[in-house]
Amino acid sequence: DYAALPTAVNITWSSINFKTILQWQPKPSGYFYTVEIHGRTSDIKKKCILTTETECDVTDALKDVKETYVAHILSVMPAGMDNFEEPPYALSEKFTPYSQTVIGKPEIKNYTQKGSKLNVVIKDPLTPYTFPNGSFQSIRDIFQHDLEYKLYYWKDQSSGKKDTTTKSNTFEVSVESTKNYCFYVQGFVPSHRENRNGQTSMVQCTTGERGIFDEYGAEVFIIIAVIAIAVITLAIVLPVILCKRKKARAVREKEPLNGV
Repeated sequence: DYAALPTAVNITWSSINFKTILQWQPKPSGYFYTVEIHGRTSDIKKKCILTTETECDVTDALKDVKETYVAHILSVMPAGMDNFEEPPYALSEKFTPYSQTVIGKPEIKNYTQKGSKLNVVIKDPLTPYTFPNGSFQSIRDIFQHDLEYKLYYWKDQSSGKKDTTTKSNTFEVSVESTKNYCFYVQGFVPSHRENRNGQTSMVQCTTGERGIFDEYGAEVFIIIAVIAIAVITLAIVLPVILCKRKKARAVREKEPLNGV
């Protein structure tokens, strides 16, 4: 009897870079689930037909990413049983992939610190959707100019963090040429009503050999300069003093002894 079948509860959408999984409870016993994806203007798509799982990858049913969808999770009897009743179902919340998917970890493609400029290049995360030639679309291909990136950066071994944003995939920020810097990036779409900020990338640090000046700063440089000047001065003055003393000794040796 269909009426006695439990219906799904705790239905959630989980979506990262447009890969979207529908999850629910409870585990079925003696019945199955079938997922139907209903769009406002698109045909109904059936997914995970007669499954005993409590999750379903619905990515390929949501290809129109700006469409708003609702999932019907049907509780159905085993196939072959004669039952003409409409199966009971549970409704999910509405879901719009474009505005609700989470932006996954961006990859830092490369970075350089030359002089007082730190340059960082970001690689866009890929989505499960493909172009006609079979290559995967990136989140930039879908979001276009809506996608922005934020760079968080700080001096190595320091807690003072700065950030800056770009609408492109590259950053160029002014830094102290004598310091190493650490940084990470994060994608975000300002128009998102939820999940606006994406996951953060791995932290990277520049590793230039910046020497003793980098570690101890201007004080050491001044001390070294003073020592260098002292050494140079001594190198000039000492031979002059020695030379004068030598001449003086020679003069004394030539003078006749008193009283002779």
